[in-house]
Amino acid sequence: MLRIRAEVIRACREYLDDHGFVGFDAPILTPTACEGTTTLFPVEYFGETAYLTQSGQLYGEAGALAFGKVYVFGPTFRAEKSKTRRHLTEFWMVEPEMAFADLDDDMALAEDFLAHVVARVVERRRPELATLERDVAALERIRTPFPRITYGEAIETLRAAGVDIAWGDDLGAAAETTLSQRFDRPVMVHRYPLAAKPFYMKADPADPRLALCIDVLAPEGYGEIIGGGQREDDLAVLESRLAAHGLSREPFEWYLDLRRFGSVPHAGFGMGIERAVAWLCGLHHVRETIPFPRMLERLRP
Repeated sequence: MLRIRAEVIRACREYLDDHGFVGFDAPILTPTACEGTTTLFPVEYFGETAYLTQSGQLYGEAGALAFGKVYVFGPTFRAEKSKTRRHLTEFWMVEPEMAFADLDDDMALAEDFLAHVVARVVERRRPELATLERDVAALERIRTPFPRITYGEAIETLRAAGVDIAWGDDLGAAAETTLSQRFDRPVMVHRYPLAAKPFYMKADPADPRLALCIDVLAPEGYGEIIGGGQREDDLAVLESRLAAHGLSREPFEWYLDLRRFGSVPHAGFGMGIERAVAWLCGLHHVRETIPFPRMLERLRP
């Protein structure tokens, strides 16, 4: 399994390097939230409070505006009180960001990137997959293009399958499993309700209730492995979104400056390494994908 994990990381870097992305380091200690204030790990930092990073995305956006295309690769931390097979409190993400890109560009990159990673793992780690008794034929079917459905279409599909879900509800693990089992390759769900997404997501001009975002759900019931979308590039809108989410402006002034002094359309996504490895290896729990997993009740060894 660890060789497959290493191959996933190698394939990610290989693809992004070959497509002109620049490796970009983001800090692990940050002054505030990126994804949500309730899932932060606080750290005492010389008389003030810092937090372990939830994502390198905001810093990746700064890098993309300077270099065009960058990717952040590193550990991320979520203080989620979740006891599911898909959650760790410390995990690794690869996060490409692109300037002059919209949601369509983001979806095209995500499917091509993921198809490359799967192909390289099948090509180079077939013996390890056999040892794990993985159904390689299922992975060999992963070809682009991936099916694409809107959030609204996903809700209709789930209701037709007997799932009790309403428009505006988040797609939980059970809903993602039901949806992904209908496809033999990853499915891209786009345009979720804006109210359910982080402050930096750009609204769909055709329907302001919706965000220009995507989640890529792996087949065989593994659910979300990629999440991303187009970022809000209008200063006034971003300021109003910060206020609506109850976030203090001061820690984000540098981020607002990226819009204040000139911005461009830009987009990106993050792929969780452990979730991708769990799917590729056919493992039941993401704790099996990393040597020393960190979970709600596991800090040792």
